[in-house]
Amino acid sequence: MTEPIVRFDNVNKWYGDGYHVLRDIELSVAPGERVVICGPSGSGKSTLIRCINGLEDYQEGKLTVAGIPLGDDVKALEAVRRQVGMVFQQFNLFPHLTVLENLTLAPTWVGRLPKKDAEERAMQQLERVRIAEQAHKYPLQLSGGQQQRVAIARALCLTPKVMLFDEPTSALDPEMIKEVLDVMTELAGQGMTMLCVTHEMAFARAVADRVVFMDEGQVVEENTPANFFEAPATARGRDFLSKILGH
Repeated sequence: MTEPIVRFDNVNKWYGDGYHVLRDIELSVAPGERVVICGPSGSGKSTLIRCINGLEDYQEGKLTVAGIPLGDDVKALEAVRRQVGMVFQQFNLFPHLTVLENLTLAPTWVGRLPKKDAEERAMQQLERVRIAEQAHKYPLQLSGGQQQRVAIARALCLTPKVMLFDEPTSALDPEMIKEVLDVMTELAGQGMTMLCVTHEMAFARAVADRVVFMDEGQVVEENTPANFFEAPATARGRDFLSKILGH
């Protein structure tokens, strides 16, 4: 049995005013597994994946990423962040740097990679997301879909073991969503471990090995996409799908 690459053991998190945002989370992700996390707004989905690279801390339980327990140890946090790539809703690119400079910044500063090697790696990842011809442009010269693909390439430049996506298409115009989802589908096909918070149910159905449905800070249901979409195991799952799929 392969050791999980991400493992939540009874993880709880509260926000300062006593708001219980994650409740007794038990969740394991195997290397190479593609997990889509869905649920209504405020259900704790984004908080859950932001815990995986230490952007959010938690108060109870244990969270292990790539064999490293995440807690107060700064060195452990740095080690985890070197293995976890994250793509946000907003692209978070530096507007005053070219696409290539955005991609080489972390590998040269954090990874201590020589500039030539960093640029070579950046061009490989830009090829991978089908946007290499834009390398010398500035982010604001690109469409939203192109900027998000640059953000994906930037995360890949640190050669992560796990990729996290936090609603990566929700800030995009409808015609740009497909180009980003196509790139994510390709990554999934290449065996990348992925956890993706998304409302794109067609993508979840096509790409996920497992759908995790959350509500009120809890994992309410874990299922295969086929079972979740055709016959959800819980009343809350059925209610959620009826609202977003209209049946």
